[in-house]
Amino acid sequence: YPTSIMIVGASRDQQKYGNRAVRAYLDVGTTVYPINLNDTQIEGTPSFKTIADVPPGRTTLASIYTQPDVTATLLPGLANYGIKDVYFNPGSERDDLVQQARALGLNPILACSITAIGKDPVDYVPS
Repeated sequence: YPTSIMIVGASRDQQKYGNRAVRAYLDVGTTVYPINLNDTQIEGTPSFKTIADVPPGRTTLASIYTQPDVTATLLPGLANYGIKDVYFNPGSERDDLVQQARALGLNPILACSITAIGKDPVDYVPS
């Protein structure tokens, strides 16, 4: 499992995949850096308003759960932070965004970041 990950578009809403990812990664012992403009904490983990607010050097892996138009504005910040690998989860992988990520030196991974660690998003539906 990765030692750390930035979850961009993390959410307090347990129905949303941006929350399920936080819980899945916490379950496998990964340090999670949730990015959310409005919340200071997600699933008991301190949240950051912007990518730049995460202390430098904490991770080189990110998973994106934002709308494509928002994602386009965030990719330069991920590159500036030092992210190397970025998950474009199903539904977020627009061709222009993948090209933009590559142009910025990011390695786009077109896959579900939750299943990538052997978890199933269905297991994180609130009861």
